[in-house]
Amino acid sequence: MQLADGLPLNESNNYTENLLAFGQSLGLYKVGVASADILHRARQALHQRKSQGLHNQMQFTYRNPERSTDPTRSLPSAKSVIVGALSYSSLTPDVAPTGELSARVARYVWSDYYEQLRSSLRKIAGKLEADGYRCIVLADDNAMVDREVAYQAGLGWFGKNSNLLIDGAGSYFVLGCIITDAALTPASAPVVDGCGSCRRCLDNCPTQAIIAPGLIDANKCLAWLLQKPGVFDREFRVALGDRLYGCDDCQEVCPPTVRHERQGKEAATVQLVDRPKAWVSVIKILTSDDSALLADHGVWYIANREPKWLRRNALIILGNIADKSDEVVVELLQKYVAHEDPMLRAHAVWAAARLGLNNLLPKTDDDELVMAELRSLPSVK
Repeated sequence: MQLADGLPLNESNNYTENLLAFGQSLGLYKVGVASADILHRARQALHQRKSQGLHNQMQFTYRNPERSTDPTRSLPSAKSVIVGALSYSSLTPDVAPTGELSARVARYVWSDYYEQLRSSLRKIAGKLEADGYRCIVLADDNAMVDREVAYQAGLGWFGKNSNLLIDGAGSYFVLGCIITDAALTPASAPVVDGCGSCRRCLDNCPTQAIIAPGLIDANKCLAWLLQKPGVFDREFRVALGDRLYGCDDCQEVCPPTVRHERQGKEAATVQLVDRPKAWVSVIKILTSDDSALLADHGVWYIANREPKWLRRNALIILGNIADKSDEVVVELLQKYVAHEDPMLRAHAVWAAARLGLNNLLPKTDDDELVMAELRSLPSVK
């Protein structure tokens, strides 16, 4: 039997196995292969969820479903897609620093894991190119629905929290692909669902954003709302708590993920290449200039590269966790209720009222965003 590029089947199997082993030697926890066929299931889901408004203006792979579900849009001659999973499980204790107001950061951005992932994928691609094949590396890119490719490649199953769960290891992984014109041997079958009757992620989502197994309503999802530009939905500000970027709650209660991390298995625990940013100073976010914020957090997705969205999130956190007797907090809120940006003024109004510092509030404002907040002040925490 001959494959499309002329390799006999047994040689293709050996070549594929060698590539996957090479990928694991580069630090990837798991590597697999899927065909470069259109991802019809993912395409249908993207269109359906967009039509229902569940994407809440989210772009990413929703922007162009025809492109993000068709590997040949990125490489017309594509025959196979290699997908790799890099762990971001860490044995670093997730404990807030003492003595300062700290904001929580989602695990997947504690370090630049995607750059580590790309580095490994590029080395695999380099091996393919040395053998005469064409390749394109995609990681954290709008051009490919990585989770669906990983599912087709047999890396794991879709959990009820919509994350890809790797058998025995859970979901603390970033995913990336290599689209290639090499005719590799794909996985024989997807992994069987392993969630069973468990529904801990649904029951523990702080905003009930998981509206059905595997179905997320982005209108309620804190991870998206923290990235979304504009006014943060009042309904979910208290639930935001101390989160500055991302939300890990549905993963932190997932049995396979929790069990694996507690065991501390080295095979799925990445070594951080820089100091982990599990917590960030709220005061520093509100006192740093744009260039400093982008220098510190530029690897995060920040809409339009506008650090004011980080400041907006930090103001909500002040309202949730700060002490109204803290002079630094009072001075910051005095500054922000008079800020030139009405969006930041509006969130400062909410934070001040939440802390019971109504004496800081203006009687009126020339911007409707601020007036809307003044008309709908929250209860004191």
